[in-house]
Amino acid sequence: MNTAAVAPDRRRKPISPAHSSEIAELARFVEREPAGTPRLVGPDNAAVELPEEIYRVLTMVVEEMRAGNAVSVVPISQRISTQEAAELLGISRPTLIRLLDAGEIPYDKPSRHRRLQLADVLTYRERSHAGTRSALDLLTAEASSLGLYEDEASQYTEALRAAKRSSSGAD
Repeated sequence: MNTAAVAPDRRRKPISPAHSSEIAELARFVEREPAGTPRLVGPDNAAVELPEEIYRVLTMVVEEMRAGNAVSVVPISQRISTQEAAELLGISRPTLIRLLDAGEIPYDKPSRHRRLQLADVLTYRERSHAGTRSALDLLTAEASSLGLYEDEASQYTEALRAAKRSSSGAD
């Protein structure tokens, strides 16, 4: 199954949202529950039914553009540079190189430059976000069990630091 993802792509110019009011109107339109199969109507009024997958992708594109984000749809099998991967992950290129050297993300080096599969980068991002969410859930549960949600912000911050130190074994 070949799927696609929204990702930075230097070879294709991303589509920037230039018509915000029209995009907002389109977003409201696609948010409504469809009363039947979605269709695409061309300039000559010829219509074709849209498969569910295509409709979901179009909905995601509209949502991103409504939020003011540029959008580029690329195949999940696309190979990307280390700079593109770093931008997608929101980290510096040297940090990405350390992750590659540590074996966290697979890569190829067919010549001088490393190339990564977009799917591998997205898998790493999901794994990383899941770990972050898990750690935050643990800290929140610990703070809640200590009754810290009724405390002042400074007390809460200090308690979170203490909980982080104890969970990392620094005590």
